Amino acid sequence: MDGKLVKIAEFNNYIEADLARQTLEDFGIKAVVTGDNASNIYAGISAIEGPVLQVSEDKADEARQILDEAKEPPLEKQ
Repeated sequence: MDGKLVKIAEFNNYIEADLARQTLEDFGIKAVVTGDNASNIYAGISAIEGPVLQVSEDKADEARQILDEAKEPPLEKQ
């Protein structure tokens, strides 16, 4: 992974963060999840940040677009 890492999303739990990471990696974008251990141990404490998904700065816009499209429900077949 080249370049500076930037946060593109924050999640409530590690499972959601890891699914998003895997989605990006399916598209060839390397991603890392940080902050997952503290948020799992201290869930519910507002001072602890949830898992954060990071990618290299040059892939951030593409990664956000992929995750946004993954949230949209599939079109109905007619």
